Amino acid sequence: MQGVRVLRGGGKNGYSELYEKIRKGGGEKAIVRHTQRNKKLLVRERLQMILDDEAFLELSPLAGLGLPYGDVPSSGCLTGVGKICGVWCVFIANDATIKGGTSYPISVKKFLRAQDIAMQNCLPTVYLVDSAGAFLPLQAELFPDKFHGGRTFYNVATMSAMKIPQVAVVCGSCTAGGAYIPTMAEETVIIDKIGTIFLAGPPLVKAATGENVSAENLGGGKLHASVSGCVDHFAPSERDAYNCVRNIISTLNIGVFPEEIMDYDDPLYDAQELAGLAPQDYSHTLDIKLILSRLVDGSKFQEFKAEYGTSLVTGFSHLEGHLVGIVASNGELTEVAALKGSHFVQLCNQRNIPILFLQNTPSCAAITSHLSKAEEHTNRLKAHASMMAAVACASVPKITLVVGGCYGGESYAMCGRSFDPNFLFLWPNARIAIMDSEEIELHAQKEGGGSTTESQLKHLKKMLEEESSAFYSTARLWDDGVILPQDSRLVIAQCLRIIKQKNQSSVAQGYPVMRM
Repeated sequence: MQGVRVLRGGGKNGYSELYEKIRKGGGEKAIVRHTQRNKKLLVRERLQMILDDEAFLELSPLAGLGLPYGDVPSSGCLTGVGKICGVWCVFIANDATIKGGTSYPISVKKFLRAQDIAMQNCLPTVYLVDSAGAFLPLQAELFPDKFHGGRTFYNVATMSAMKIPQVAVVCGSCTAGGAYIPTMAEETVIIDKIGTIFLAGPPLVKAATGENVSAENLGGGKLHASVSGCVDHFAPSERDAYNCVRNIISTLNIGVFPEEIMDYDDPLYDAQELAGLAPQDYSHTLDIKLILSRLVDGSKFQEFKAEYGTSLVTGFSHLEGHLVGIVASNGELTEVAALKGSHFVQLCNQRNIPILFLQNTPSCAAITSHLSKAEEHTNRLKAHASMMAAVACASVPKITLVVGGCYGGESYAMCGRSFDPNFLFLWPNARIAIMDSEEIELHAQKEGGGSTTESQLKHLKKMLEEESSAFYSTARLWDDGVILPQDSRLVIAQCLRIIKQKNQSSVAQGYPVMRM
């Protein structure tokens, strides 16, 4: 394998600067310490040895930046989906150059999201464990609650019950809670002189018992391979360990179907033009068909109910040969548009066709000024509820791409994060909030100002402006990553291929499947 190619573009200004920042991990000093003193490979070098020489999809690379407790580049771990011996697999890999691999609340959240994707899409999972355990000053945000650190171990067990294979490589420290991942995985590889597993390291042993013991004697590779039996494979080097992982994946008895070579046409319009079409003004929406014509094969789109509920565009198309149903915002989601959307989502579910949602919901604070408006809002609310129910209950895979605004209740009907899409991506210009910062001022004026002072309103607008940005969202893992508009077709097609592996595995086992 000559290199790992990540599905993302270069970008300009802040976008590319952030990517350069996270690619440096914990910084030059940490990299030198990791590679020269600890004699370990960098996390991307490890992935290069494990993954096939094909593009992989990296998830939420910008998560962890600008958080209240500081920057944690990439949340301290790399996650994504890539091919190993032809099999799509989720990988979760600690980056020990970032604060020694210490787990922060955002690290746990990213770990859980990767496991969630593995469960949704029935993907084998590989853990590269190199972690010093939890960041104790934030233990209240890491330990006690349902979706804190313990959930990762619950998921390992649940995934095993779902017959999702899991392989772990101990390529560094596995301390405290981190020790459970390799001991619960179906097969575990440990690397000599590098990998260690123990609940408490030598310093704590010294403090508790007064005994001096080396990390290798306390929980090194030879101990666990020959005495405790916590691991299944002993590797003398990192290269041997990652070759072992590839051998394990090749013996999982997962039918590897050669990807069908599909004939498809490129869009008639240049995808590079999408960057210029990205909405910048959220007071109105652009014609979504301008974006569709630069995404789908041959710019061909079989529209459904073209003359009805025109503020929502629905229909069928193909992306790199994959059939997909499309639900795309084209303005405010009116009552009739929502009814149309509900009908179309149920149609896709009936035909087992995955759905792509293109979300650009406008900010509109509904103010009821008279009785007729109240009736109109009520009818629209009922229609929204109907579409939400259809989206929530649809069992087909769903992919959401936010190309502009993601505001208010309409975003739920368009398969926002809380409606559990298989993948959700943002364009850099995307905005995510209850309402736009400009809309809140209008709302306050219509309500007569109330008790809100001008300084309070100014502060609220500033806060909304900051907290609604795509980068604020992705730093907190409210999505699966920010992608450049011109990369959208590549990323969505990659997601459809990943989803298709689950479909093919179901065919092999005789289960009902979705149509691609």
